[in-house]
Amino acid sequence: MSAETLARWQFGITTVYHFFFVPITIALSMLVAILQTIWVRTGAENMLRLTKFFGKLFLINFAMGVVTGIVQEFQFGMNWSEYSRFVGDIFGAPLALEALIAFFLESVFLGVWIFGWDRLPKKVHLLMIWLAAIGTMISSIFILAANSWMQNPVGATFTPGTDRAEMTSLTDVLLNPVALVTIPHVLFTAYMVAGGLILGVAGWHLARIGKPATDKQHKDASAYRWATKFGAWVLLGAGALSIVTGDIQGKIMTDVQPMKMAAAEALWETEGGPGTSGASFSFLTIGNLDGTQEIWSFKVPGVLSFLATGTWDGKVYGINDLVKKMETEAFTNSNVALQKESADRLAKLGVENWVPNIPVTYWTFRLMMGLGFLSMAIGAFVLWITRKGGLPKPGKLWTGLMFAAPLSSLFAISFGWIFTEMGRQPFIVFGVLPTMSAASPGVGAFEVGLTMVLYTLIYGALAVVEVGLLMHYIKLGLPDVSEPKVLTDEDAPLSFAY
Repeated sequence: MSAETLARWQFGITTVYHFFFVPITIALSMLVAILQTIWVRTGAENMLRLTKFFGKLFLINFAMGVVTGIVQEFQFGMNWSEYSRFVGDIFGAPLALEALIAFFLESVFLGVWIFGWDRLPKKVHLLMIWLAAIGTMISSIFILAANSWMQNPVGATFTPGTDRAEMTSLTDVLLNPVALVTIPHVLFTAYMVAGGLILGVAGWHLARIGKPATDKQHKDASAYRWATKFGAWVLLGAGALSIVTGDIQGKIMTDVQPMKMAAAEALWETEGGPGTSGASFSFLTIGNLDGTQEIWSFKVPGVLSFLATGTWDGKVYGINDLVKKMETEAFTNSNVALQKESADRLAKLGVENWVPNIPVTYWTFRLMMGLGFLSMAIGAFVLWITRKGGLPKPGKLWTGLMFAAPLSSLFAISFGWIFTEMGRQPFIVFGVLPTMSAASPGVGAFEVGLTMVLYTLIYGALAVVEVGLLMHYIKLGLPDVSEPKVLTDEDAPLSFAY
């Protein structure tokens, strides 16, 4: 394999692995803050137990996310120096804001929250987790804004002399139409994952208890039942909102990246238009390995037109027509705010294949939607089972469902991320910078292959640690707690007014 191909594999492995921890960190921090808020307002001991229980799971995941995220910096610098140089002027502002604002809130106030039990007044301590959770969300906003620029590079100009993109408007970068819909969509899907995690963990414990026989079991069952239903409602609510934002995102994607929508359906010829039945959406297609020939498929007319345009007979351009358009227009339309020189640059770079990997885009698009709907179905089923005081029946089926609740959401959002990045190919910055010209010119295949093996081994070891810690503390269940001491002015080194 070439150094570029290996670098792309390394990027995929490290990024997807790191992304496993991102949605849990984003959403679980806020859900823990909500649990602690309920405890502060009601004084219910079960809420304190749930706060500390899921707070510990959040901290394990947060630490692993930080460790795996560090590798991202190394592989960007080592393998993608041309990419870093090209986008440096654009990414500098949002990533600097992310570090100065978001990471400050996360690191400082999360640390105070961890060590502040029994040391801070209740409301002050509660404020710490809220600030940390807000910081985590702000961090995701700036990072998604940077990634959205790669999908739709607005607010910038291309300078031939420096061979770099240079920012012309930070406002345009942050208010990129792709970012405005991607940010809420990713956040809502993150809450699906976190809601599924709470549902799965609490539901598994609830089934193990069965009919409570002791006061402690009764107390545990009450807490687990509440958490199970809470997680299910979060999963369903976030799922409904992710469907709405995903629908909007599909239409914006069709506008700025029509090739990605065509690749999602493996649509080679243009379909739809006024007076037709619209472009069909295939729920299952069997074809050859490269996706260029269809052998059999199950299609529903008009669905793809609705996903792409909002009308059942909307016109959806096929891959063949889009290739001709891309070869002649070279992305100088109004959706890409870069100078005409970018078209000349692409011609010199010699982009030959304008089509992304069809089997990957086709199946990741369907796995994203299918697994997302599966997780919502599990949430609805759990609410049905636990209605009117009902208890789940312990067994392999219920255990499987409890594992599937968070994992189906997690893999759905991960496949969605893969689809987003792979559907942009052959560009790393759509329409401007081809992936083949973004790799580090001085790094050979041996160096990239060696680091990829090392990273994979490290990630494998970290996976064992992560799963081991999570399973250990999940099996321990809800901790026994005592009411945290409320500090007075005499006890505390500082005086707090609240």
